[in-house]
Amino acid sequence: MEKTLPTFDIQNRRFTLKKDERLRSKIIINKLFSEGESFLSYPLKIVYLNTKLPVKNKVQVGFSVSKKSFKNAVKRNLLKRRMKEAYRLNKHILLETGADTQWAIFIIFIGKEILDYKSIEQSMKKALLRCTKITLTEK
Repeated sequence: MEKTLPTFDIQNRRFTLKKDERLRSKIIINKLFSEGESFLSYPLKIVYLNTKLPVKNKVQVGFSVSKKSFKNAVKRNLLKRRMKEAYRLNKHILLETGADTQWAIFIIFIGKEILDYKSIEQSMKKALLRCTKITLTEK
């Protein structure tokens, strides 16, 4: 009896967050925080910059949770996992704009308490829609 692997493609879309989609370059991160612009989509703060990336991807993204607000690393990691999952499932909002520019985006959790996944996902969707509008106006 053959086993078939389940497919996770919905409408030929892959919901992944690979290593080259993550913002890791210290040079770009420093440039992002010194020259980038930001906006709030509570409880998330989005810092973005239109810049040349060392990879072919349109977007590289980083995630952060304040050690000052959440002393326990387990809680910080929980929030980062929720942010990554919300981004991973909704990044198509940002990637399907058709813009040819590359963006570095950093998503920072600024809330003071742990929120459920749905709240974080709603905030992420709003933030990605706003990023989409920004990318379209900067063409």
